[in-house]
Amino acid sequence: MANPGKSPELKALLGSRSNTNLPAPKVMQTAGAIPEPPRRLEESGLELWNMAWQLGWISQKADITALSLLCERLDERDLLRSYVLDNPDAWRERAGLRKLEDSIEASLKTLLLNPADRLKAGVAEAKAKSKFEEMVAARASGNL
Repeated sequence: MANPGKSPELKALLGSRSNTNLPAPKVMQTAGAIPEPPRRLEESGLELWNMAWQLGWISQKADITALSLLCERLDERDLLRSYVLDNPDAWRERAGLRKLEDSIEASLKTLLLNPADRLKAGVAEAKAKSKFEEMVAARASGNL
């Protein structure tokens, strides 16, 4: 049996030659205030909404609809999952739950909310601006 392939993370750590096509991770700055969701969200959806905005690379113009739909699907998954667990004979609903989970996974990949896709896109975890960075930005804009 042949040796299994190495993950991109392991290749990056080892510095192997085939890892040359991966871009260097960029550290993003977090956005300021978290916007209100366009529609009402339940616990799981609201938790994902807040976490995604804190990461820093979600655009209020381009990604807000996709993120809103993802959060709504996550809330729907919670309801459907509790129904399926209470009703063991609900095989159609169980199949619908699996399709919904596939859809959620695809949306997470699209919005770079899982580590493997962030690495492929060259995005590192976001960090908040330090007081020093805020002072340098204020000085550069002439407000200091």
